[in-house]
Amino acid sequence: MANPQIAEVGNLALVLGLAASVYVVFAAVFSQIKRRNEFFLSARNGVWLIAGLATLAVVILEWALITHQFRFEYVASHVSRDQPLFYTITALWGGQQGSLLFWVWLLSLFGAIVLLQHPGESDPLIPWVIAFLAFTSAFFFSLLVFVSSPFTLLAQAPADGIGLNPLLQDPGMIIHPVTQYLGYVGFAVPFAFAFAALVTGKLGYDWIRTTRRWALFAWLFLSLGLLFGMRWAYVELGWGGYWGWDPVENAALIPWLTGTAYLHSVMIQEKRGMLKVWNLVLILLTFLLTILGTFITRSGVIQSVHAFGVSSMGPFFLAYIAAVLVVTVYFIYVRLDKLKEENRLDSMLSREATFLLNNLILLGAAVATLWGTVFPLISEVIVGKQITVAAPFFNQVNGPIFLALVLLMGVCTLIGWRRASPRHLVRNFMSPAAVAVVTMVVLMLIGVRDPYGLIALVAAAFVLTTILLEFYRGTRARMRMYKENAAIAQAQLVNKNRRRYGGYIVHLGVILAVIGIVGSTFFQTSAQQNLAPGQTVELGPYLVQFDRLTVTREPNAQVIGADLVVFENGRQIDTMRPLKAYYPAADQMTTEVAVRTTMRDDLYVILAGWNDDGSATLKVIINPLVLWLWVGFGVFILGTIITMLPDPREAKALERVRAEKAWVGA
Repeated sequence: MANPQIAEVGNLALVLGLAASVYVVFAAVFSQIKRRNEFFLSARNGVWLIAGLATLAVVILEWALITHQFRFEYVASHVSRDQPLFYTITALWGGQQGSLLFWVWLLSLFGAIVLLQHPGESDPLIPWVIAFLAFTSAFFFSLLVFVSSPFTLLAQAPADGIGLNPLLQDPGMIIHPVTQYLGYVGFAVPFAFAFAALVTGKLGYDWIRTTRRWALFAWLFLSLGLLFGMRWAYVELGWGGYWGWDPVENAALIPWLTGTAYLHSVMIQEKRGMLKVWNLVLILLTFLLTILGTFITRSGVIQSVHAFGVSSMGPFFLAYIAAVLVVTVYFIYVRLDKLKEENRLDSMLSREATFLLNNLILLGAAVATLWGTVFPLISEVIVGKQITVAAPFFNQVNGPIFLALVLLMGVCTLIGWRRASPRHLVRNFMSPAAVAVVTMVVLMLIGVRDPYGLIALVAAAFVLTTILLEFYRGTRARMRMYKENAAIAQAQLVNKNRRRYGGYIVHLGVILAVIGIVGSTFFQTSAQQNLAPGQTVELGPYLVQFDRLTVTREPNAQVIGADLVVFENGRQIDTMRPLKAYYPAADQMTTEVAVRTTMRDDLYVILAGWNDDGSATLKVIINPLVLWLWVGFGVFILGTIITMLPDPREAKALERVRAEKAWVGA
């Protein structure tokens, strides 16, 4: 089949996907308004059709990429003959049109999974859930059909393509965008259930219980997207850090902050019947912020090293966001009588109060980050030019906010539900406070003088102690009650209380990450020097000797490397090779740093430049404790997975509820 025919099939799949999405919306809504179950069954079949058509479009585009069909404009722009297959495959989400197709494909698969989870059930929420998911699919299909199709053909196929942006030719390309999209798209499902609950008035706990794992799934993958993006920036961009407050980085962080607030807030609704409206607002904000993040990346309205080029998609995204916002706020207003609080806050000295404060702080961080991110647009409207907000603004504003969050993590652990007595609080706070004081003294004795770094590390010690004490007390209680040894008691403690102790493990991971962030932020040291072969540069305990420059050829790049020998206290401990790669097709240079990691610090070396005489300019950085950032994320992910596992107590409670409903029905 010729290129034009294949392209026609791809475009037809998009058009039919749009038509099927529109049909599912109307069929699902009509089935509920007119009580016509056959239309609902037809809408369910339509969801499968949407998934099939989106999959067909993805397969066609991947085929075109892998087989170098340069008549396709998208292929010619993102693939070249000498580009490794690995990056050719990932080019699916390496460009604007392909990434939008990837978005709608994931959404269609998630819609199909929702139907698999609810086979043949008479759940009144499901028709509205699939109607909303189909409406969102229709929006993305319409962008692909009317604005920017990945199947547009060139008048004549070029001999070779431009190739993927060299900055994207990194192993991180296979995992960072995928996890980011899974997080973005995943939040559509819990919001769809929240929207369905609003439309139907079924505003009890069912929609929260049904979507808890979906929300955790989306939040986990959004977290993984942040992690892999930070690691990619750390080893590829060659600037010594992992987070630069870039607009696209911020676009991923903002919904993560509101999603975190939502996951904490729904616990209060489950336990105390409070914050019902607030939870709906939080899941609405989180979903719309994922759409806003997609808009920022694809509209080109804000300058970013991660963003795609300027396009005409901006107004469409804003119209979709406005429509969802207006309709959802209307239904919240209509349902206010069913969203009344079942209980009130009994005391400010309670876990509910700390969770609420946690929500406000997280929302404050999200608002501050959003303001700094969109300020260039506001300044352009007011003064006619974009004024970029740099990293110092975000650090100064969000630094104290995140420190408050860290402290609140420890305080929340020490306070019970409803009301805590002052005597109980004093007893619980004594040990963590004592450890914090000892930590401060020790840090000052070993020479830590930076006040912000000192405060942050002391706060981390306080929270770490509260978490470890919770595990210690729970383990000791099981050992006494069940006569178990320490290892079994601790394993069973987590297994029998997965949500609670999984949450503590998440907090433990956060604290470890905080230690890594504080160490690499406040105590980083660096030196830059031009060296002839055989010369050295010294920094801290390390002596780095430059041996020679080497040039190698890869299929699509010329690579210049600096061979280095590393000494510590006079003893050779390693060799390193930082690189620069030049891509002739794109006329672009990329940096690949060399990193030597220990538990104490990272030795981070950048090849900043070189000369015809064989000398090289090296920038050497010591990033203390940065390993604990990555370890902390690993622990964080483990804790999240544990909280997602079925909780035995939750399963028993659900069985009781179903039995009671069945008895009442009988």
